[in-house]
Amino acid sequence: MNDSSGLRELEKALGHSFQQPEWLERALTHRSLAHELAQETGECAPASGDNERLEFLGDAVLNLAVGEALFEMHPEWREGELTRVRSRLVSREHMAHVAAAIELGDYLRLSKGEEHSGLRRKSTVLSDTMEAVVGALYLDGGFEPVRNFVRSQVMDGEVEHLEAELRSGAALGNFKSALQEKLQAEHAGTPVYRVKSESGPAHRRRFLVEVRLKNEAGQFSEPLARGTGTTKKHAEQDAAQRALAKLATDGASVDAARAKE
Repeated sequence: MNDSSGLRELEKALGHSFQQPEWLERALTHRSLAHELAQETGECAPASGDNERLEFLGDAVLNLAVGEALFEMHPEWREGELTRVRSRLVSREHMAHVAAAIELGDYLRLSKGEEHSGLRRKSTVLSDTMEAVVGALYLDGGFEPVRNFVRSQVMDGEVEHLEAELRSGAALGNFKSALQEKLQAEHAGTPVYRVKSESGPAHRRRFLVEVRLKNEAGQFSEPLARGTGTTKKHAEQDAAQRALAKLATDGASVDAARAKE
C-alpha cells in the first residue's frame, strides 16, 4: 500500500498532508527494496534510496519535540526527571508501539523477498521507520507537524503513566522489579502476570492483567492485584504498582498472599 491514494490514510493518522509525498515514500522504503531496485538496474544502491538517513534526522527531531513538550508541560520537573521520561518516550519499544497503533507496518515498502518475512511487524523495523517518518514530517512541513504528531500520538496517555511512576518514588518502569524483590526477600513466591481480558479497537487496546504468586511447587495464590493499560507491559506495571501499594497500605505481611501449600 504505497501509492498516493493509499498513503492518504496514513497522512490522516500523522495529521499532515504532504506537499512533497516523495519524502513520505522515502521514509517508508526499507533498505531491502532499495537494494532490490539497484540490482534490477545494475547500479549501486544510493544512500538516499532508503529511509536510513531520514531515520537519523527523525531521531534528532523527535528528541527535540518530546523535550520541548515535557519542558512546557512540567515546569516543576528537574533535569533528571525530564531526561528519564524523555528517554522512555523516544525508546525503540515505545516508538514501535506508536507505529503499530497507526498501522505503519502496512505501508512499508519492502523487497519481494522480505514481503513474507515478518518485517512489517518487527519492532525494530517499526521503530526505525517511525523515526524516518518523523524526519519526513520535518522536511516537508517544518517543526509544527512534528510537534503536533508527538503530542497527539507519542505522548498521548503515556506521560500520565510515567508521571505516576515518578510520583511513586520508584525508578521508571521498575514496579515489577520492586515487587519481585520484596516477595523474594520474604520468600513469598514468584509474581506471575496473566492477561484476563482485552477490549477496545485495535489502535486503542485496553488490557486487564492480574498478578498472582507462584510457589516452588507450582501452586498459585489468589489474585494479589489487578491492573490495566494500553499495552500488556503497562497493565503488568499497573498491577505490580497496585500490589505494592496494597501491601504497604494494609501493613500486611505477604504471608497472607502466599501461594497455597
